[in-house]
Amino acid sequence: MDAFNLDLAGAEEHLDGLSDVDRVVLGIVDGSDDPARWIELVAEGCVLVLSIEGPLEERVSPFAEPIADAGGTLMHFRGFLIVGPPGIDIDNGLLLA
Repeated sequence: MDAFNLDLAGAEEHLDGLSDVDRVVLGIVDGSDDPARWIELVAEGCVLVLSIEGPLEERVSPFAEPIADAGGTLMHFRGFLIVGPPGIDIDNGLLLA
């Protein structure tokens, strides 16, 4: 390993402060859930994968705008709403290929 001159301790110093997803949270949005819960989870840095039961706009409108206004990203994909916290982008590039 010495032949590569890797400075792992130095590399770790550069990684400090980088945004990292702590958790991916699965949930169901059916109208009976508390929208504040989803907002809080995203504010804590969680990525949400939410199954939407019922009309999409009606179910997500209570929390979508506050999350987007805070810099989060939301994307509807095959019946699920994927929600990323600020700093985590959702890459849909392979869907368009």
